[in-house]
Amino acid sequence: MPGNRGPGSGGVIVWPSVSESESVSMSVSESREAAVSRTPQEIFERHVHAGALTRNADALAENFTEDGVFEAPLMPAGAAFPRRLVGREEIRSAMAAYYERQEATGDGRSPNLAKSGYVLHSTSDPDVFIAEIDTVFDRDGDDEVVSLVQIFRVRDGKIARLRDYFAPELMS
Repeated sequence: MPGNRGPGSGGVIVWPSVSESESVSMSVSESREAAVSRTPQEIFERHVHAGALTRNADALAENFTEDGVFEAPLMPAGAAFPRRLVGREEIRSAMAAYYERQEATGDGRSPNLAKSGYVLHSTSDPDVFIAEIDTVFDRDGDDEVVSLVQIFRVRDGKIARLRDYFAPELMS
């Protein structure tokens, strides 16, 4: 079900007003405070923008803590999409290679944001939230809906662990 699914729960993906490429002058303590105060929605939107929308491995990796873990537990060993990446630098290099392979094979499909939607769920742990996502791709005039769930564990406003659950055949 794309679109808004309830007050304050998510909806059509809207990006932060400050572009990722804009530089903002802040002291180290101000920068850390800003990162720590990020909401689950801001963290989620930055992650989606860096990954699914712009395929920017550097920006994607910067969303993670230095020791962050990015997992796709349903992926079989040896699949094109990495199953488990540990540390910002491994996330950066492995996802850059994956995005390059996507470009080379012509599988750089982009989601239709007007039709795609999400709901963010809070948990009893303030450092954990869950994203329920329906991404819609236009395929030869038909809508292809891809549903997935992501579990985020955050620390200091960055992703410490992300578990991404989706059908493995979608990421071959």
